[in-house]
Amino acid sequence: MTAWVQGELGIYLRNSVLYTGSAVIGILLVSSLAGYALARLDFAGKGVFTLVILAVMIIPAPAMFLAQYKLLISLNLTNNPVGYVLILITSGIPMSTLIMRSFFVSQPRAVEEAAALDGAGPLRIFWNVILPLARPGLAAVAVIQGLGAWNEYLMALVLFEDNSLMPVQRGLTAFTSAETPQQQILLAATTISIVPVVIFYLMAQRHIVKGIGAGAIK
Repeated sequence: MTAWVQGELGIYLRNSVLYTGSAVIGILLVSSLAGYALARLDFAGKGVFTLVILAVMIIPAPAMFLAQYKLLISLNLTNNPVGYVLILITSGIPMSTLIMRSFFVSQPRAVEEAAALDGAGPLRIFWNVILPLARPGLAAVAVIQGLGAWNEYLMALVLFEDNSLMPVQRGLTAFTSAETPQQQILLAATTISIVPVVIFYLMAQRHIVKGIGAGAIK
């Protein structure tokens, strides 16, 4: 109770749920569309685009902080939840796109061709046929990126000045000041902070191995 009320852990948890949920939804939307395009469509520069995604994944996240921070300053999005969520989304798209591409490549085209013969357009096929079949891949991406967004610390440290906007990982540092060490409260707060992650994982676990395994085939 002390961690929840006096330490404002409830505010930090609410922020993390909002940031993580928004980031995961954005990543799933963009990466599923991009992954399907790379798996099924033929267009100029397709191979180059894939190589660019791989190159971006090689760059360590801290190496991009300065450029990202300058961009957010120019857009007036510092100390702003929107800017933070956009950083989380853009950071998770490259790997998620490749996972979804591998998953779509492993799926047979027969179902899509049957839907097309029934008169369904590309968007309807993607929304009503492809995405339901891609639930294991989507679940795997959601868990991987959800854990990454929930545990993110460095960008929140750089971006936020207002304590009321801090995510839970940044908020936990409030219990570790040298003047008022509160190790027992920190332990309680840390335990509470992992509960949403455990619940989310248990809900999606039956899809995770199937999704990653299907994507690894190709």
